[in-house]
Amino acid sequence: MDKPLIIGVAGGSASGKTSVSKILVETFSQQTITLLRQDDYYNDQSHMTMEERVKTNYDHPLSMDNALLVQHLKDLIKGEDIQKPLYDYANHTRSSKTETIRPTKIIIVEGLFVLEDADIRELLDIKVFVKSDDDIRFIRRLLRDTEERGRSLDSVVTQYMESVKPMHEQFIEPSKKHADIIVPEGKTNTVALDLLMTKINSTLNAG
Repeated sequence: MDKPLIIGVAGGSASGKTSVSKILVETFSQQTITLLRQDDYYNDQSHMTMEERVKTNYDHPLSMDNALLVQHLKDLIKGEDIQKPLYDYANHTRSSKTETIRPTKIIIVEGLFVLEDADIRELLDIKVFVKSDDDIRFIRRLLRDTEERGRSLDSVVTQYMESVKPMHEQFIEPSKKHADIIVPEGKTNTVALDLLMTKINSTLNAG
């Protein structure tokens, strides 16, 4: 198989990067495209107590096992299957189960720090940053965490102010400078998505 086209999709929390990635996945067949979520590559914390795990700053790049993600991308580029980790959010550590991922023509890597990490960036053919207004991102996160994850209003606001916002400003927003394509307002920006699709198709056809 020819070298796969690797697309990185980054952006802040609740920016719409997952929705953009989902649209891309739905546009192509399952035999053609694979989605890797950086969230599955949180560090294994099984050696830590639950109290220690809860205190981890999951909005900091060091919470990610990017070395494993990079190795898995290299394996997929070589045409090899990988055993992708799965994260157990209830226990704040990596699950004992894995998921077999087979190489495809297109690989999407989606996550907060995809463009922040230089080793990941080197493997990307197309670098995408999904940009949404900070207030909109906060409202989306507030609704998601209270309605879908059963969290209290106070806990969501506290986490946003103490870790999500400062980590976004320190690590995620500056990574935008590495993007080839910036998609303002995520999936609602049909013009930007059409341009991205055109770029993907032209790159595939050129190969």
